Amino acid sequence: MLLPVRDAEATLPAAIESIESQTFTDFEVVAVDDGSTDGSSELLDAWRARDARVCVVRQAPGGIVDALEAGRSLARGRYLARMDADDVALPDRFEAQFALMEANPDWAVCGSHIEYFPSQSVGGGALRYQEWLNSLETPNHVERDLFVECPLAHPTFFLRADAVREVGGYFDRGWPEDYDLLMRLWARGGRLGVVPRTLLRWREGSDRLSRNAPTYSQDAFRRCKVSYLLDTLARARDGVVVWGAGPLGKAFAREVQSAGGEVRAFIDVDPRKVGQTIHGATVLPPEGIHSLTGAFCVASVGQEGARAEIRESLIEAGWREAEDFVAVA
Repeated sequence: MLLPVRDAEATLPAAIESIESQTFTDFEVVAVDDGSTDGSSELLDAWRARDARVCVVRQAPGGIVDALEAGRSLARGRYLARMDADDVALPDRFEAQFALMEANPDWAVCGSHIEYFPSQSVGGGALRYQEWLNSLETPNHVERDLFVECPLAHPTFFLRADAVREVGGYFDRGWPEDYDLLMRLWARGGRLGVVPRTLLRWREGSDRLSRNAPTYSQDAFRRCKVSYLLDTLARARDGVVVWGAGPLGKAFAREVQSAGGEVRAFIDVDPRKVGQTIHGATVLPPEGIHSLTGAFCVASVGQEGARAEIRESLIEAGWREAEDFVAVA
């Protein structure tokens, strides 16, 4: 297990207890103390003293990517499990994920469903993300929604070590390191699996890095999505069609153009938008999709239920999901 720690004195004991309580016991922990100034170091030392499976590494503050790579360089197992020092694993987490990875040798990573806690800190946005995340139950679901949002929670990652090594480990590219790693594993042909039940309680709070750092902003996520989309599914296509001429679609189109891609057209159901030119591309009605064969389509609409309707329309028009189009957000 790779466990980065930074000033986690208040939450680390619960995380440690949940790891010690795992029903699968053949594991090691590489805990990387990334410049803690509170009592985290003493807690890690006490853990190492009573459990020979624990290795503690100390380094100057370098951030999560440096900490994870420092831990990965010392890990000896065939698998790399991830968790943060403020989360809690359910007792059978390792057992369930190990069994699925052993049974599916084409899987590069296995995640699980999650439950945010404590309840008083969980807002509407987190609940919507939890509901979406927990609706993904198979590799097909995960890969279908890969460009919507990161479809596996980072603290639930259970990775094949050689697959991670082959893609170079964690990178800091100015966007989320976990999403970037999933994209590279997928682009190399690794399947993205999931245990379709809750195996981790994910601590929510306003001080979470993903709530404050620019690396995890919507703009950063969008840059990551567009970069990998243009390098993979849309690479040999005749431009990109953006279904949705609202704020999400316009932002996605701008990023495509900034990354050197071509936006051939927008599709929108609003008759007031049809015929307009946005960022140099014409807005067409839904039936206009038939004139855009050869392009790659992204469904970029934020309204609830609209994504499913667009999927249905594109499939009826003969477009294949994850080959000719994907949903994005």
